[in-house]
Amino acid sequence: MAIKPEAQSKVSLERHGLTDEQLVAILRTMLMQRTLENRGFQLNRQGKIPFASASEGHEAVQAGAAMAFERGKDILVPYYRDLGLALGIGLTPYEVLLSLFARAADHSAGRQFPHHYASRRLGLHTISSIIAAQLPHAVGAAFALQYSGETGRAVLTTFGDGATSEGEWHESVNFAAVHTLPIVFLCENNEWAISTPLSKQMGQPDVFKRAEGYGLPGGVVDGMDPIACYAAVGAAMQRARSGGGPTLVEAKCYRFLSHTTDDDDRTYRSPDEVQARRKDDPVPCFERLLVERAVLNAEQVEALKRGVLEETNDATDRAEAMAYPDAADLYEKVYAEGWEPWTV
Repeated sequence: MAIKPEAQSKVSLERHGLTDEQLVAILRTMLMQRTLENRGFQLNRQGKIPFASASEGHEAVQAGAAMAFERGKDILVPYYRDLGLALGIGLTPYEVLLSLFARAADHSAGRQFPHHYASRRLGLHTISSIIAAQLPHAVGAAFALQYSGETGRAVLTTFGDGATSEGEWHESVNFAAVHTLPIVFLCENNEWAISTPLSKQMGQPDVFKRAEGYGLPGGVVDGMDPIACYAAVGAAMQRARSGGGPTLVEAKCYRFLSHTTDDDDRTYRSPDEVQARRKDDPVPCFERLLVERAVLNAEQVEALKRGVLEETNDATDRAEAMAYPDAADLYEKVYAEGWEPWTV
């Protein structure tokens, strides 16, 4: 399967079948991701939440991939930097804020780590903070689809470049290839595994080239271009849904902020490096592209931004006003069938 190389739509607007409405929806997801992420950092600095993770620079990858996800059919097994993917498949800002504030009304009743969303309604699996731990779970879900004879469905699982150095990554990709599972492995390569640069992680910096060694197709895409990401992930998901097996897609992007609110990236990279990469910031770049191609005008963009901020403010106020979990409910919602499943 051919995946288009980097920078496909820098000059012209290649839609890959996307309508104006879908292009605007992609921009809105990107704007919401950035606004909610900024809100998480603000709340942490105010002492209202203990932790927040950063995904600034990943907006294009995630909004594009989310548009290729079929709601009600596909399964998403993300990692902790996938706020935009969760939003793009239907998670609401209010649900995000309930998670950050650890309120009782949260899907996990306030028990999960911040940015570890879950929704059975959306087919969104919860995850662990352990690097690459979600990948065996994703492969298991894909194997379950195949074992039960379901067709027209696929699993999308994501990870950073650092995860590709973990044993779980290699085992998962190999198992999926051997069993021709309906799964897409999407690497969001932001060049940093927390504080370890790509050059100190791997001798071969192109993750997609590993696909050949496992006997599955792989390709690279410009992770700053949401339309190109949609096309690449969409083609891979369709291949998986139709019985063609797994694909490894590498989206090359960049992480503009610290790893999390507990990290200071100034200790391992220079502010000048980050500033130099800001010219490729996917949010203003895509915004300009849609204005230049008359999909939106400047006034509509500003209205979109105001709407995103208003929704974020409303979600913040509503979620913060909700009650914390009751200590007496500590053992509830741990297992699907009560907290002592071995007695059932």
